[in-house]
Amino acid sequence: MACASARQSTMFDRAHDAIVAARSRIDGRVLRTPLQPSPRLSAIAGVPVHLKLENRQTTGAFKLRGATNAILSLDAASRRRGVVTASTGNHGRALAHAAKAQGMRAVVCMSALVPTNKVEAIRALGAEVHIVGRSQDDAQAEVARLVERDGLAEVPPFDDLAVVAGQGTIGLEIVEDLPDVETVVIPLSGGGLAAGIAVAVKAARPQARIVGVSMARGAAMYESIKAGRPVAVEEVESLADSLGGGIGLDNRVTFELCRDLLTDTVLLSEDEIATGIRHAFTVEDEVVEGAGAVGIGALLAGKIRSKGPTALILSGRNIDPQAHARIVGGAGA
Repeated sequence: MACASARQSTMFDRAHDAIVAARSRIDGRVLRTPLQPSPRLSAIAGVPVHLKLENRQTTGAFKLRGATNAILSLDAASRRRGVVTASTGNHGRALAHAAKAQGMRAVVCMSALVPTNKVEAIRALGAEVHIVGRSQDDAQAEVARLVERDGLAEVPPFDDLAVVAGQGTIGLEIVEDLPDVETVVIPLSGGGLAAGIAVAVKAARPQARIVGVSMARGAAMYESIKAGRPVAVEEVESLADSLGGGIGLDNRVTFELCRDLLTDTVLLSEDEIATGIRHAFTVEDEVVEGAGAVGIGALLAGKIRSKGPTALILSGRNIDPQAHARIVGGAGA
């Protein structure tokens, strides 16, 4: 899937410049998370494996980086009116947190598939919550209505250069902490995280391999790259609920970058995702939600091969406590 000319592309250059600017903009407002070695996974892989612990981010997921950068990039008039987004949970929580820090109104639109714990966490931060339909498309339609009615500024969950740039700051940290990184393994959904990290890593290490990991149920970016264009997929329940939803048929940023920069894409079964969650807790002592555990799950399933130092992104920890206890206790999907 990788394209040799990707680094010279206009979109690549724009994204890289935006990532460098984002780093200064969000400095002191988000955590620089640890890149922690995993002795057990290193032994299994036969190469050094490090875990990028975005599950320890302030709101429990990497999304705070992109949401904070996007809000701080708005003009004064937009900030006064407030912001709105569609979310599967973590982006909404991040936007609510970032908006509260700026004293702004925030509205988060979600489908009925979003777990209750994520909905309540967003409400606790003072954001208005609209539950609409059973898909991201339904939630997005509500966003469009509120933009038209109230003049709110939309902060998309992934297909936005400011959001991608914020997530890309993770890649800058990885290449600083692990300069000889050979493979970076990233949870893949709408592509904001994968695109941002891929740009940052490839700018410093053009030879690095970038692997996206998603669930087998409704992997929108995987299907879109395979088709050569953004396509719609059926959204179904998964342990990796944060990876659900489409990429948007009019995708402007993330499809192009993921198509050009991802070396490979791996799909996991629900049981493989559960195995990743279980390993993260019992071996690495980390609480990780399904989407955050897919890199571990892929490595344990033998679906990732690397010839050198490898970084796995643990993207979030916001899993329902009862579901986590059930999975850690040995239950499958």
